[in-house]
Amino acid sequence: MSKVRKPHNLRARIERACRSLLVTNHVAVVSIDPSGQQLLMNWKSCRQIRSRQIVDAVCDIPHRWTIYLSVMCQKPNGEQYCKSIEVAPQGNYLASHITDVIETTYADLRGQANPNHLVASGWIAIPTEMTMDEAQAARLFTTVGAWNQQKAA
Repeated sequence: MSKVRKPHNLRARIERACRSLLVTNHVAVVSIDPSGQQLLMNWKSCRQIRSRQIVDAVCDIPHRWTIYLSVMCQKPNGEQYCKSIEVAPQGNYLASHITDVIETTYADLRGQANPNHLVASGWIAIPTEMTMDEAQAARLFTTVGAWNQQKAA
């Protein structure tokens, strides 16, 4: 008796290869305001990624995203603190389709922060299901220069 095999599915194979590439390179999309800077970073080593292949893998394939949103504040005495939240939308989304989730949660988080203490805000979107700890996120935000921006209006 012969084995019945699944037909060759090139698209599924390409998606698996792209997801594997993103996981092995610890890819994260980092965005900070008010400068509007957006970078593709390695969240583990805090280095910028400039590979076209990785950019295409992030943008062209749907992923299960984990989004870490944070508001960076500074008290008048110089003490720095962050208010953060982590969101994981259900299902696979293209990078262009997760903006709705980011914008609504981002606006709520900015509204909760003291406007007199607000220095910057930002988010980290990781195309994998994972949990990012506060220390790692703070390190990533510091690397991209979130604390060194002009004070938000």
